Amino acid sequence: MIPIFLFNLASRQLQHLATRQSVISGNIANANTPGYRAQDVTPFREVLNKTGLQVAATNAAHLEGGFSAERALKGKASAAGETVHSGNSVGIEEQMMKAGEIARDQSLNVGVVKAFHRMLLASVRSGS
Repeated sequence: MIPIFLFNLASRQLQHLATRQSVISGNIANANTPGYRAQDVTPFREVLNKTGLQVAATNAAHLEGGFSAERALKGKASAAGETVHSGNSVGIEEQMMKAGEIARDQSLNVGVVKAFHRMLLASVRSGS
């Protein structure tokens, strides 16, 4: 039997999203702190691409492309934020958009895991 890593990958993505949400919350909390530089974490897609785990296409109809498992989270300064006279680079609107992206990604992740779980249960029940 071929091991299924979807649940592990989904768990890693949720950890990444939780870390990113924490960083974005810190940015918003420091919106009025002079000299504060907005932070963000490396996008999950980039982390996946660095690990080198490839998805095997077992059917000609499968999409091509590579995915990989998350290895590390690294903070980086937000390049999009403009610095104001106080030296602060936090844009509340930008941070709120990022928070919305995180919520959307979390919902998508949970939806995929639920659908995969239902599929596994259906295949176990039909195989009995």
